[in-house]
Amino acid sequence: MLRTGPRSRPDRAGKAPGGETPAARVEEDRAGRADRDRDMTGQKEAPTRRGAPPWAGWVYGSRAGLFVIGALVGIGSGLGAVAFRYLIYFFTWLATGHVAFGQDGHAGSSHLPWLGLAFFVVIPVIGGLIYGPLIYRYAREARGHGVPEVMMAVAQNGGRIRPQVSVVKAVASALCIGTGGSVGREGPIVQIGSALASSVGQWAKMPENRMRILVACGAGGGIAATFNAPLTGVFFGVEIILREFSIDALFTVMASAVLADVVAIGFLGDRAFLAGFPPGIALRDPRDYLLVAVLAVAAALIGVMFKNVVYKTEDLCDRVWGNRPEWARPAVGGIALGLVLLALPQLYGVGYPVMYKAVAGDYVLWFLLVLAAGKIIACSLTLGIGGSGGVFAPSLFIGATSGMAFGEIAGHLLGPAAGPPPLYAVVAMGAVFASAARAPLTSVASVVELTGDYTLTLPVMLAVAIATATSRALSYGTIYTTKLLRRGYDIDRAAPWRAFGDLKAADAMRPFPASLTVPGRPLGDTSSPESDGRLAARSPAPLPGPVTHQSDGPAGTRSLSGPAEDAPAKKIGEVATGDERH
Repeated sequence: MLRTGPRSRPDRAGKAPGGETPAARVEEDRAGRADRDRDMTGQKEAPTRRGAPPWAGWVYGSRAGLFVIGALVGIGSGLGAVAFRYLIYFFTWLATGHVAFGQDGHAGSSHLPWLGLAFFVVIPVIGGLIYGPLIYRYAREARGHGVPEVMMAVAQNGGRIRPQVSVVKAVASALCIGTGGSVGREGPIVQIGSALASSVGQWAKMPENRMRILVACGAGGGIAATFNAPLTGVFFGVEIILREFSIDALFTVMASAVLADVVAIGFLGDRAFLAGFPPGIALRDPRDYLLVAVLAVAAALIGVMFKNVVYKTEDLCDRVWGNRPEWARPAVGGIALGLVLLALPQLYGVGYPVMYKAVAGDYVLWFLLVLAAGKIIACSLTLGIGGSGGVFAPSLFIGATSGMAFGEIAGHLLGPAAGPPPLYAVVAMGAVFASAARAPLTSVASVVELTGDYTLTLPVMLAVAIATATSRALSYGTIYTTKLLRRGYDIDRAAPWRAFGDLKAADAMRPFPASLTVPGRPLGDTSSPESDGRLAARSPAPLPGPVTHQSDGPAGTRSLSGPAEDAPAKKIGEVATGDERH
């Protein structure tokens, strides 16, 4: 440790004025440096904070502590996902008399039979009158699909999310979906789990780097529990929310997703989430991969269109609404949403029962296309008027109906050689979401896990890869990041300092040019000085270069002209942060 200021003279006993000997002070400084070095490498618990409990240092400074906190977050996210699903069931039942609604077409509410078909227009207005003021008064960030707000909290706010967001988001989203909002539940559960994780981290006073990992744990755990898809939860938390892969993050999010799914299985069962899809569908002819590639391009265009329509609709709603009170916007906009539901009641709520009927072949070709286009409009309108819900389930709905239509067309043109139409429905689900969210790992895992059919892995991977590449070529932002881009934040563009994290010192440094030579005697040769003050003519000697710990030249000459062969390659980030010490 370097000390500044005037040096103190030790007394006659060899002690400094403070009473300690210089040797003891040096030993204390050396021990302090060693402690800090061990803290940075994780080999010793970080010191406990003032006023913190005795176990706090273990939680702050060890991987095991992070793992345990992540596991607790997973348990909480699992319970939150179960509670949120039952909350949706409750509000849907309260409004319609059924826990799932819309698949039967123009069927009125059994609780409000006197409304008749007017129910489809009235119930979104009633829902908006409740959740609109709730969001406006207590947590305005609960409006919309929620995932961009979590991404922003991780990228710019150190993972800090207000605790009340989880409660407000749960109630508002359940009300919105239960009263006809044509959105999904993945966005709300991501925000609910992330807010819960952030609250735990803030209570434990976790550092920002660990707080971000905990938020990803909450998001991944919520997804895993909601869809009985632990791999999807891991990839969603790391690929979309955290947006970086590290050993600590990966293992912790894995633990959180596994425990969240285990908790949810105890309440909801262990079958595949989309168990209503027909089993045993497979791509039997290798030539059909060409059809999969064509479908992937079409799905990419649909995904990009979905993203654009969502934000164009939001802009339109903003212009129409103007400066009127925001708390009333969902209720007034509910009239427009209700008219869409009156025309297509199959768009009510999340829509999974309608997806089952679509892939079962219960709808004709033209109606499949109408459902796909209608879902884009209904979901965009729900979000544009200030509703609360996700875009993952609508992406699956759009992909399933449009993919089924593609399969029907291929079957009409090519006959049985084209394969079963439900195959293309499953493939298009992953491709549409991959195009919209540009998260290929999450897309592949979600389709395979949700259907429980791992024989479709290869065609889904091909479609997701093509759709992701096509979407990237057509647009910059995703359905999640575009919301942040419109606010002036580009989290896809890495911060300038991150470039130093992966840059090797050998790549950043440039070697010195060859040493200059001057006539005269070698440096350090002091024998036989000339009486006339002139140097005798001798062989040229190297001009001394920078002084380092290496010495490979003549006596007194030290240079950096040659690299040390045995020295390990170090990263600029390690050198700049002091992680490498000699």
